[in-house]
Amino acid sequence: MEKGRTFETVVGFLVLFVAVAFFNYVYTKTGWQGLDTYTLTARFDKADGLSEGGDVKVSGIKVGKIISMKVDASSFFAVVKFYVSKDIKLPKDSSANVASDGLFGGKYLSLTPGGEDEFLQEGDEIENTTGPINLESLIGKFMFSQDKDKKEEKEAAKE
Repeated sequence: MEKGRTFETVVGFLVLFVAVAFFNYVYTKTGWQGLDTYTLTARFDKADGLSEGGDVKVSGIKVGKIISMKVDASSFFAVVKFYVSKDIKLPKDSSANVASDGLFGGKYLSLTPGGEDEFLQEGDEIENTTGPINLESLIGKFMFSQDKDKKEEKEAAKE
């Protein structure tokens, strides 16, 4: 009987060790920063491609996550709330934009630090924002501008 309890105890400790190792792995891979963060907001005319839990990056390096997104009922702007690691001190004139991980990559919130001496604090809002670039719109403008240029060349040649 004593042998059976020793085996159960060893198996119990093994299961506990695996659970702790798993939670440690999840904690380090998800980038959850816990209490070492501060929360900011930014307003965008469009927030296409962003999602809750999405990355917040400075110079291409992940420094936080998007907490929530909602539409302001009075201005119809997208209000994005996110957290940033406390060791990243962002000047008050910093800017935020919706960036892409390449041509077909996902979107993330990119922060560009400004040059002021005062820093953003818990709950502050980033004023300078830029929404995502719409690739389809750019292609359409390029195609139609090419057609317009060709028409103008033909008209000029006729005269």
